[in-house]
Amino acid sequence: MRHTITVLVENEFGVLTRIAGLFSARGYNIENLNVAPTLDASMSRMTLVTRGDEHVIEQIKKQLNKLIPVIKTEDLTRQEHMEREMILIKVRASEDTRAEVLRMADVFRANVVDVSESSYTLELTGKARKLDAFLRMLEPNGVIEMTRTGPVGMRRGAEGFTVDDD
Repeated sequence: MRHTITVLVENEFGVLTRIAGLFSARGYNIENLNVAPTLDASMSRMTLVTRGDEHVIEQIKKQLNKLIPVIKTEDLTRQEHMEREMILIKVRASEDTRAEVLRMADVFRANVVDVSESSYTLELTGKARKLDAFLRMLEPNGVIEMTRTGPVGMRRGAEGFTVDDD
């Protein structure tokens, strides 16, 4: 089963290497990974997506919590939470297809972030299945290049994922 794990870590050199090493040493795969600073500049928040049964995920969380720079972990999978990804897609847009590409962008509420003589670069944020559908719709026009962030997520409601929050 797919799990989204949020990890609060000290914002210091080598933390990402240590966490990736933990996964690698135990034969676990990281499908997606995002890291960014939090409101407190001394900490960063990682969002990891991995697969495993409940036992494997519990082992991953225990191993993560043993690492010194790890402050806190949380598996968002079984909680009410929000997940979003961002995608940038560069698609061919000839005179004949420009209107169609813009129509698709409008339907999906994508933003045009760059225009050239023969292409558009589009940005879309949403759930993974929405991004997948958008990509499928654009493929017949000729996708030149694409990059995705992978999911970031947080719990719903007023509670935050902070040091004080347990």
